[in-house]
Amino acid sequence: MTEAYIVATARSPIGRAGKGSLTGVRADDMAARMTAAAMGKIPGLDPARVDDLLLGCGMPGGEQGMNMARNVAVMLGWDTVPGATITRYCSSSLQTTRMAFHAIKAGEGDVFVSAGVESVSRMDRGSSDHIPGEDLTNPVFNDARERSDDRSGAGTAVWEDPRLSGELPDVYIAMGQTAENVAGLCGITREEQDAYAARSQQRAERAIADGFWERDITPLTLADGTVVAADDGPRPGTTVEVLATLKPAFRPDGTVTAGNACPLNDGAAAVVVVSERIVDELGLEPLARIVSTGVSAFSPEIMGLGPVDASAQALARAGLAIDDMDLVEINEAYAAQVIPSARMLGVDEERLNVKGGSIAVGHPFGMTGARITSTLINALADTGGRYGLETMCVGGGQGMAMVLEKL
Repeated sequence: MTEAYIVATARSPIGRAGKGSLTGVRADDMAARMTAAAMGKIPGLDPARVDDLLLGCGMPGGEQGMNMARNVAVMLGWDTVPGATITRYCSSSLQTTRMAFHAIKAGEGDVFVSAGVESVSRMDRGSSDHIPGEDLTNPVFNDARERSDDRSGAGTAVWEDPRLSGELPDVYIAMGQTAENVAGLCGITREEQDAYAARSQQRAERAIADGFWERDITPLTLADGTVVAADDGPRPGTTVEVLATLKPAFRPDGTVTAGNACPLNDGAAAVVVVSERIVDELGLEPLARIVSTGVSAFSPEIMGLGPVDASAQALARAGLAIDDMDLVEINEAYAAQVIPSARMLGVDEERLNVKGGSIAVGHPFGMTGARITSTLINALADTGGRYGLETMCVGGGQGMAMVLEKL
């Protein structure tokens, strides 16, 4: 059975939604440019050989609706390249990498682009996750029309709107409420969350100073000629004391704040995955081998613990243990969920999100899977590590994970 290799990555800077550097850029434009940038790193690989362009988007609709992947292929002049747009919320572009991995393993193709994109700034306000006409910043993170109930000791949320008959299923619970649920269930204090968030910001700040993020980011040139080459999110000088002044964002007596959660963002990333045959034919030097993946599901009310079971699956399939992982990237949706997930997995803090995570750099939902892949590969190269684990929680009560071997 052939191996699947990652041979190129590209990721845009990450803008702050609604007020950041990428608010004027369409999602399909960002995705096309990062796809072209990733493929451009392999000059001997003709784009016509791409078997499928797989694009993850957490909230498809409006400008990022229909089959955006095929739109991207046509925008690039790749008329013979098919495309499919996939949503698994926050792990959408980890899912597309998994699909490329599986197709290569099955012998059903040799070259795949796994891309991801999200423009929360320009997100459609009338897709299936919310009611047309409402002015929402983001349907997944919106809490204005939700309440929290105590059900068997764990909070849940339902929408209360006269236009809706009955309660929507708990997969629609606001993500901030799930973070509060996990904090309560696992005994994660506000102080612990703020300390973790400050660490994320401080590690990102050090990585900026070291030039790591400059090496990881592919700059975007805007229509007016402005070049965006850095993430909007990192806040130099962030301390626990500063974070302690912020008010709870989701419950009056809660522990989750804007400072210990990821922001809302815009961005795109792409990963090129090829078979062993293409590596040999073109004489490529792979960045990493995809070893294994895993996906899990459980109660939507505590979706933040998704990395635990998914990572256990991926590690078992790889025949490896958590101690074999030189670096671990757990997506930082909320400090409240990263802390207990890492503890349950037994992750050494010195190997976890060593360059800072999404609390600092941002989390454009559909982009994040591919962005973390790029970051993990580059961080392994930076530190001389061999094995890395990428994992994340997923809205609706899911988790995903992937084990990589740096080559």
